[in-house]
Amino acid sequence: MIKFSDIKVGDYMLGEFDGKMWQGQVTGLNGNEKQVCLRTDVQEFWFSTDQLYPFPLSDDALQILNFNKQVNEDGSVKYMKGSFRLVIPKANDFSSIEMWYREDRRHHPDVRYVHQLQNQYHDMTKIHLTTAPM
Repeated sequence: MIKFSDIKVGDYMLGEFDGKMWQGQVTGLNGNEKQVCLRTDVQEFWFSTDQLYPFPLSDDALQILNFNKQVNEDGSVKYMKGSFRLVIPKANDFSSIEMWYREDRRHHPDVRYVHQLQNQYHDMTKIHLTTAPM
């Protein structure tokens, strides 16, 4: 389960309703009832936090978010979007990452899911991380 306080408007999540998973972007938050509105490819739906699931951080997810990928000689992989950089020690190993934006460097932040990366990215750049190109 995702903590309500970790969810921000613009985050990408999965919502479950009647056994069906819906991919969507958070468009609204209802703090009184701890509900989250997801815009899916069909329409907007409201979900409680126990119906929400995160997208795991992966190479595919970063490609969808329009990051450019560079494989380094030492086997590490650097993902770039504008001046923002994210480095993992080896391909598909997101257990230990480093990220930086200009002089703001973060070593081993607790980022395992796309919404956590989106929130870190926004905190560092003041820009929402979406699938739209920069």
